[in-house]
Amino acid sequence: MTKNLLVELGLEELPAYVVTQSEQQLGEKMAAFLGDNRLSFESIQTFSTPRRLAVRVNGLADAQTDLTEDFKGPSKKIALDADGNFSKAAQGFVRGKGLTVEDIEFREVKGEEYVYVTKHEAGQSAEQVLTGLPEVLASLSFPVSMHWASNSFEYIRPVHTLTVLLDEQALDMPFLDIQSGRISRGHRFLGTEVAITSADSYEADLRKVFVIANAKEREDMIVEQIKAIEKSQNVVVEIDPSLLNEVLNLVEYPTAFMGAFDAKYLAVPEEVLVTSMKAHQRYFVVRDQSGKLLPNFISVRNGNADHIENVVKGNEKVLVARLEDGEFFWREDQKLQIEALVAKLEDVTFHEKIGSLAEHMHRVQVIADSLAKQANLSEQEREDLARAAHIYKFDLLTGMVGEFDELQGIMGEKYALLAGENPAVATAIREHYLPNAADGDLPETKVGAILALADKLDTLLSFFSVGLIPSGSNDPYALRRATQGIVRILDAFGWNIPMDELIHSLYELDFASLAYENKEEVLNFIRARVDKMMGKMPKDIKEAVLAGSTFVVPEMLAAATSLVEASQADNYKPAVESLSRVFNLAEKADAVATVDPSLFENEQEKALASAIENLLLSGEHKEKLAQLFALSPVIDAFFDNTMVMVEDQAVKNNRLALLASLTEKAATVAKFNVLNTK
Repeated sequence: MTKNLLVELGLEELPAYVVTQSEQQLGEKMAAFLGDNRLSFESIQTFSTPRRLAVRVNGLADAQTDLTEDFKGPSKKIALDADGNFSKAAQGFVRGKGLTVEDIEFREVKGEEYVYVTKHEAGQSAEQVLTGLPEVLASLSFPVSMHWASNSFEYIRPVHTLTVLLDEQALDMPFLDIQSGRISRGHRFLGTEVAITSADSYEADLRKVFVIANAKEREDMIVEQIKAIEKSQNVVVEIDPSLLNEVLNLVEYPTAFMGAFDAKYLAVPEEVLVTSMKAHQRYFVVRDQSGKLLPNFISVRNGNADHIENVVKGNEKVLVARLEDGEFFWREDQKLQIEALVAKLEDVTFHEKIGSLAEHMHRVQVIADSLAKQANLSEQEREDLARAAHIYKFDLLTGMVGEFDELQGIMGEKYALLAGENPAVATAIREHYLPNAADGDLPETKVGAILALADKLDTLLSFFSVGLIPSGSNDPYALRRATQGIVRILDAFGWNIPMDELIHSLYELDFASLAYENKEEVLNFIRARVDKMMGKMPKDIKEAVLAGSTFVVPEMLAAATSLVEASQADNYKPAVESLSRVFNLAEKADAVATVDPSLFENEQEKALASAIENLLLSGEHKEKLAQLFALSPVIDAFFDNTMVMVEDQAVKNNRLALLASLTEKAATVAKFNVLNTK
């Protein structure tokens, strides 16, 4: 017989960004708890609103499955003493399992007898097991926590109620300073406390008090209401997925409505209006059928449609205040001079341990010039890059960016164009912030990409140099994101710039403002981001490529992709095993030894030397692997007919040098002895 279990935790309003992930975490931890405790179930359904996290387990077994487990103990010769009695070792073993020597039996394993005992444990009832539910709730982790009143326990927000129902039965258990029961809370303004009748009636009971517990249902309601407004008003609404998720986690009973603002504000750059609506007010943007921005917005009320006209007016008033600010700063900022703003950056701190923004920009100019040469930028592109690197942070001192920091770079581009700057320079000012998320858009121009690389490289090296290195999940200066951006840009533009050589060259630069330190830590940090870029590729393939001699990002990623494809072929295992044998022996070679053909003693040795000499490793990585794998028969013939580690030191060192000459070429693809062929 099965039952349905409901667990709901009622809290103060949660930050919108933690609601969805906390709901998922609760479901995962509940599944793990039931699995660990041998309580079978059919399915798990999770719920969330800003004021609750809940989970319903459907088809929960009424008791644990019985446990029968065999335990292997000492061998028979150790378990019995000279008189044939059970030794202290045997007695201690069974005592530790809660059994007696009478439960011992001997079983033969590989020709020798050992002590075995079988332990039977009857399953507990579901109610007994579920007394451990408070531990599940306590184990939830959050990005921020707090404690309240006299409670020393920290949690995301104060807890008010705990509802635990097994079908209709309310289970009594403590959590923090409250007791569980069947009482939940309705909408903060429209509802009251409500008694949940049963696990199955959860959504219906809450709906009566204006709470939609199912997040997907709330999301569908919002989308359907917006679509209805679109149809009735003949408009197009941008339903941004991240904004939609944030809005649904701010409301328990959604009602969408459309508001308006004065069309005069459309003279302000669209980005300012969109940022004001989306980022600051959580409004959806409205356009006409051609895509032109309209003086309207869509918002979602946490409640029903009663007195909605007052809600509309209130939201319009709040937005207009924001738009007034935007209009004012747009007008006033155009009076500023770019060079005057750049000069003031001397007094703006980049970081107290690193120096000013002006000093940061000076280092970036030097790095950008070095990168431009390696990326073969044209003369005009290099001129545009130099100008962009000289001024690219000026907009940080404008009133608009001071009020709307999300518009960094965006307003820089607009103000630069208004000041008569080359469009390529203006675009680079905007693009140097890209990508601004792990999978965000990349720069589209070479000038913008090089400026982005230079800015991110100096940021990375500067923070590492003063000891501000990310540890664990702690990364307050987003250095992982910046480095991921470096890797993605290099790959996207196909710039074959060896990162080890580049970093070494940057550490040789002499800046009065800062001396770069912790070079090896920086290189390892970049390698870790390349590893992440390889995604879910097999671990051994990623490690083999990262351990190779090439630190050119596009080449490394291409090599890993080719190895994954090649690993499916029949010749992969024998070819890799042949190359691995070469790598293993070549590690013993003298680094300064050279190959002397006069010391060759057989035809197979000569054939391998000839094959290595003719090995060019040209073309795509798929072709390079094919060239390496084609050597497998030659390598195998060499090893079948040649002893490498002979007593004659000259011959031995010559053969090791021959193998090392092959690994020197092959390592540009991967270190093949790291690959797993078992």
